[in-house]
This record gives sequence, structure tokens and C-alpha cells, in this order.
Amino acid sequence: MLVEQLGYRAVLAPIEYDASAEEKKAYLACVQEHDMVIGEVGAWCSPLSPNTEERNRAITYCKNQLALAEELGANCCVNIAGSRGEKWDGFCADNYQKDTYALIVDTVREIIDAVNPVRTSYTIEPMPWMVPSSPDEYLQLIKDVDRKGFGVHLDFTNMINCPERYVHREQFIEECFRKLAPYIKSVHCKDVIMEETFPCVIREVMPGKGCLNYQKIVKLCDSLGENMTVFVEHLPDYESYREAAGFVRSQAIKAGVRLP
Repeated sequence: MLVEQLGYRAVLAPIEYDASAEEKKAYLACVQEHDMVIGEVGAWCSPLSPNTEERNRAITYCKNQLALAEELGANCCVNIAGSRGEKWDGFCADNYQKDTYALIVDTVREIIDAVNPVRTSYTIEPMPWMVPSSPDEYLQLIKDVDRKGFGVHLDFTNMINCPERYVHREQFIEECFRKLAPYIKSVHCKDVIMEETFPCVIREVMPGKGCLNYQKIVKLCDSLGENMTVFVEHLPDYESYREAAGFVRSQAIKAGVRLP
């Protein structure tokens, strides 16, 4: 089993809401047999699409995926806020409008209210060019959505979107955990490197290939509790995932963090 070969205990749900009852039962049995934690059910789409038909379809999909996360007992159902542009996860001037923010709040409420989750949470992954792109924006969004079923998916790398945050990266990551810790349901771990070119280029790389202090990061993740799930992502193949996970694990050992 690849999950065991990689030494993982945290897993992403490989099934969607329309899987058969038998598939869901078999997957849950496998998770329980191997003492794994389902960290995330993905709902990757744009509930803010300017195309009304696409937007309605996306909202329905999010509701169904959140219901699946509730059924599976996953830590969270995760999506991004969405974009008002043509690309579902792209940058767009309209992403920064007050009306867009109000639409995000209303949409998140609608998705959560359709399911009223108890065992899971609907979460928004931060992005560099849409709400929330900072811990304070996330806190404000939590306040404005005002639903117990709304939580935080922490991707601190996505929020390192300017030179100031890059050069003060350790303080910024500490700020993310300090402010958002009570609401965090799952974490993405990546790395970044800023190139010496103009005007500014900050690239995502795998953990260990950038400049982030992973001994500090794993300690912060560990402080969130035993069943907090932490995932590396956006890698091209099995060997890359093994290398990235191995690096994070090695930093945990050096930092004195007990691994499952």
C-alpha cells in the first residue's frame, strides 16, 4: 500500500460524493484498519464563477463534498474562495471588490447551512490573490461567516506573496499559527524561494528546496494536536513525494517532535 510505504498516517479522500455506499464503506474500513486520519475532502471549484450556471454547479458540488466529509468524519472539506475571473483559481481585479467579499460570505454560509456539519468543517485554502490572503483576513472571514462549521485550512506558503513576508517569513508563519490555531483543521506544507530578478518572483518548491525553517514549522504543526493532518503537495511523482515527506520527517526528528 503506497500510503504505508510513504509512512503516512494522514490521507486525502480518494472518493467523491457520488461513490457507491459499498465504496464508502470499504474505504472507511481500510482507514480504520490502518489507523489513518482522513484529513481532507477536496471541493476544488469556483463558487464565485461569473457564469451563473457554473457558479450554481460549483455550489452544489461543494455542498455534496461537504456532506461526504461529514459522512467520512474527515477533518475538513477544503476549497478556495473562488475567482470572479475566467480561471477558477486565477487572479482578477474583481476578486478585490467589496461585493465579491460579501458574495464569499454568503456562499460559504449557504454551503455550510445546507449540511450543518458536526464531525467536519468547511474550509478555505488561502491564496496569494484572493480572500483570505493573510491571517487577519481569515479571522475577519471567520467572524463574518459566523458559522460553527467553518474552519481554517492553513497554507502559509500561499500567503507569502510579497518580499516583506518573504524576508520576515519565520515571523509571518508564527503569526499564522498564533492567530489561527484554534480554527485550523489541516495544513499544507510546501516551501518558497524568491529569485533575484525584477520586479518580483516568488516560486513554490518542495520542502527542503527553499528557505523555510521546517524544524520550527513541524513544532508549530505538532502543537495543533495528534490528529492534525499535514500534507505535502504539488509534486510530479511518487519519488518526489517520498523525498519531500522524508525531509519533513527528518526535520521533525531533529526538532524532537514525536512521529506516529
